[in-house]
Amino acid sequence: MIRLYNTLSRKKEDLTTLEPGIVKLYVCGPTVYNDAHVGHAMSVLVFDIVRRYLEYRGYNVKHVMNYTDVDDKIINRANQMGMDPLTLSEGYINDFDQNLVDLNIKPATAKPRVSKIIPQIIVFIKGLIDKGYAYTAPNGDVYFRVLKDPDYGKLAGRKLEDMQAGSRIEVEALKEHPMDFALWKAAKPGEPFWESPWGKGRPGWHIECSAMNLSELGEQIDIHGGGNDLIFPHHENEIAQSEAYTGKPFARYWMHNGMLQLSGEKMSKSLGNIISIKEFLSRRDPDVMRMLVLNGSYRAPLVFNEEVQDAAEKGLERIKAALKPANSLQDASDEVFGMLSAQVERTRNGFISAMDDDFNTAGALGTLFDLVRAINSARDLGASQIQLKPAQDLLNEFTRVFGLRMSEKTGSGDADQFIELLLEVRSQVRKQKLWTMSDLIRDRLKELGITVEDNKEGSSWHWD
Repeated sequence: MIRLYNTLSRKKEDLTTLEPGIVKLYVCGPTVYNDAHVGHAMSVLVFDIVRRYLEYRGYNVKHVMNYTDVDDKIINRANQMGMDPLTLSEGYINDFDQNLVDLNIKPATAKPRVSKIIPQIIVFIKGLIDKGYAYTAPNGDVYFRVLKDPDYGKLAGRKLEDMQAGSRIEVEALKEHPMDFALWKAAKPGEPFWESPWGKGRPGWHIECSAMNLSELGEQIDIHGGGNDLIFPHHENEIAQSEAYTGKPFARYWMHNGMLQLSGEKMSKSLGNIISIKEFLSRRDPDVMRMLVLNGSYRAPLVFNEEVQDAAEKGLERIKAALKPANSLQDASDEVFGMLSAQVERTRNGFISAMDDDFNTAGALGTLFDLVRAINSARDLGASQIQLKPAQDLLNEFTRVFGLRMSEKTGSGDADQFIELLLEVRSQVRKQKLWTMSDLIRDRLKELGITVEDNKEGSSWHWD
């Protein structure tokens, strides 16, 4: 049974879905007004790993990740650049889609964007007004009545009276209560707008996700995810407006990933310490970022510096090295094979047990490194490729569950066969002492990322 930490209840709970075998997963995506940064990468990687494991355990995951392409930040940036806001956001959406491909993120089932669902948002807001949960201000803004919701603050664990102290004084004149939040914003000069029953304007930030959730997944979902910086006010407001509109519990489980930290500080534009995904990928293998996420708890802050990146890179190399072929053509002793077989069973059970416990990727990764050590030891003790294969197959299986692409590089199936054929030809060439041809084959394989090692028993190879 999979157990996951629920931010709403503040404890781990058994995963019980609304529909047997189906997980409805909604994850808040980026507001597209600039290049996506490694903090965005952390969040999408966390939920990509969650999704992959749920699918490995047999669930059909309906995964929705939205794009906020209508927002104050987008409008301000577009005005600075002299561009149409939707044209600006379209470019950054395309860039982020490529980032997702580069990071090996499984495509979401749906990727809605705000600009495409304005009619649904208007219907949603009208429904809240009709139920008495929302009201129109004199200037054409529409606000949600927080006093109408007795549970407001339940996700963040805050009381309304405590939150009021931090409200914006300058807009209080338009509101019945300082903590009321905008569902619709009246248009200002130079801003994009849509027609509505309340005049020209655009949606507020929070209503967007509720409307996209409803449109793509229905009135209730299983898991809502995002960074823990979204707990309040964004996710709190989503709960309030969604449950007010439908009269039903919104999300069964709330999952929040920790923030990425550079040199002990939260990454932010105000501190000027932003690292874009493009910049990171120009210097590191995409799997290094994935390994950083796997090495820790998804709920904890992620330290991001050169030291931890180097360590992640070395971890990748250790796993790759375990996937190289055997050195021996003969079987090792039954004792060696029995040792390896026992570790295969321990790794299989340990990996699943760790991942079932709130997606404990660090614990699961630890079981893989136990398997790596066992494979390397068995190889050194003379295990044949036939004896190594079950352990290497399991290692490949679980690295795929994690979304690591090293199994594509280490070869399996047809690629192995062609490489083995080339080495067989090279062996015959070496017997004829055609050293130039032998070196040519070795060097050309090296260019393709394949290292050939010659030893007393012949030649072996592995992917770099």
